[in-house]
Amino acid sequence: MKVRLSDFNEHWAEMFEDEARFLETIFGGEIIKFEHFGSTSVRGIKAKPVIDMMCIVHDIENIDEFNEKMNSLGYDVAGEWGIPGRRLFRKGGENRTHHIHFYQHNNPHINRHLIFRDYLRTYPQEAEKYSKFKEQLARKFDDTREYSLAKKTFVREMEERALNWFNGK
Repeated sequence: MKVRLSDFNEHWAEMFEDEARFLETIFGGEIIKFEHFGSTSVRGIKAKPVIDMMCIVHDIENIDEFNEKMNSLGYDVAGEWGIPGRRLFRKGGENRTHHIHFYQHNNPHINRHLIFRDYLRTYPQEAEKYSKFKEQLARKFDDTREYSLAKKTFVREMEERALNWFNGK
């Protein structure tokens, strides 16, 4: 898939809220909480215009029971997709609009994602660095797979700074 970077869009928060309301009608009591994370949740950052949603649930195993229903509604069912304990659904086909990440309430990836988001929201200069780096990569790589691989080390280092910030180091 081709890399698409967009300027920050105020509409992204509304897209998150609309999708959360819709998913609540499907998953009901399985969901504890929804979180908007990733670049579309941080004001001012350029982002692939795909809303990253986190659905924190009581029991991740129960989510598998919804695969057929989600598929019938047009969501790509991706399973763990490289992160143990996650269930990923993608909406929008080639023109994706949402990545919906389900995690059981005690999964350590929840904090990793939310701390990184909050760090970027707290330190706009770090968010700007990240945004500029993504722009450079988007000029260099056409394919999202290559783009994502190329930003891995940068993101890991920034996540480390975010964890140190969160832990008061």
